Parts: sequence; C-alpha cells; structure tokens
Amino acid sequence: MQKYVLWIIFMGLFVSCELFESKEDKTQKLVNEELMAIDWNDVDQYPLFDSCDETATKAAQRECFQNVMADYFSEALSGLQFQVDSDLNDTVYIDFMIDEHGFISVINVEEKTAVLNEISDFNTKISERLNDLTTVAPALKRGNPVGLRFRLPLVLNTH
Repeated sequence: MQKYVLWIIFMGLFVSCELFESKEDKTQKLVNEELMAIDWNDVDQYPLFDSCDETATKAAQRECFQNVMADYFSEALSGLQFQVDSDLNDTVYIDFMIDEHGFISVINVEEKTAVLNEISDFNTKISERLNDLTTVAPALKRGNPVGLRFRLPLVLNTH
C-alpha cells in the first residue's frame, strides 16, 4: 500500500511541475509556437498601387501589382538605347525590394558576361532608371507592413 501512495505522490509532483512554470515562460512558449506557425514566405496582401483594388482577392491583387509594376518598368526603360557590336539574345533578372514604407529599390542586376562585354555600363544605367520608380502601399503580413523582394526579367534581343 505504501508503494502506491509513494507512486501517487511522485506522479502528482511530476504532473504539477507545469504549475511552477512562470507566466513569462508560458507566454514565450506561446509566442514561439505562433511564430513557427506563420508562413514567412507569403504575404497576406501584396503591395498596392493606387489603381489596384484593395478589396480584391489576393490573386487579383497580385496580378494587378505585377501588371502595374511591369508598366512602370517598361516606361522607366523606354528611350534607353545602347550601341552593340554583336547581337544579344539573353534575359537579365533584376531583383527589387519594396520596403515596409512602400519605397521600391533595385537590389541587384544580374551580371551576364555577354551583356557586360557589349554594354559595360548596362547594370549602372538600368539601376539608375529603375531606382526612381514610385512608391506603393507596402505588402501586409498579419496587418503589419512588411518588406517584399521580387524579381523581374528583362529580355534583351538586338536582332
């Protein structure tokens, strides 16, 4: 009988250890669990230009963002001309960042040897033109503005 009493007391102490956990530890544990559950590779709302509908579906917002961004991209690069000696048929990828304030900036212009051999200041000229695009309403994650990185292709064809 004594064994059972000792066993029950031991189990009671073992189970009651959670009772001694501080509120801060419990809160931190819940916060960590919540952070692990968030998909940090996706946003709840894409960056919005004035012409995009903020009440539209997420897919429609993304499409509007991509279309308007492509238009700004095209407009910014229109009129930019380069002299080349040989034909180019390549795609250069440009990485952008929209920060939590909605400012758009060029992070990187992919360096392609064939392009740089023909147009030595290509990356500089492209960055200069694209760094002054516009501002947008930033992307949202759980109601908070967040930065967003994206990549656009620039097709070069001199035929």
